[in-house]
Amino acid sequence: MALAVIRTPSIEPWKPLQRKPLPAGRPREWYVTHNRRLKAMRLAIALLDAGVYLPSKATDTTIRTTAESIGIHPPSDTTCRMVRALIRYGR
Repeated sequence: MALAVIRTPSIEPWKPLQRKPLPAGRPREWYVTHNRRLKAMRLAIALLDAGVYLPSKATDTTIRTTAESIGIHPPSDTTCRMVRALIRYGR
């Protein structure tokens, strides 16, 4: 006999994970690339949540508008390309 389990949502509000400091001693370019990847991931998630599922629909203007709406600095052209790549390969 199968038993259905109904999960109730948590009463406590969502809390973001605590950030850990980045490892010391790496070349500066590593930190720049790392932060760019994190920003591209945040933007790709926000675009997917907004219903932008195709890279062709994620223009630079759309990505920069999304960045402004979620409260992060406008991304560079390189970051915009990374966002489109994340949307493309996430399918």
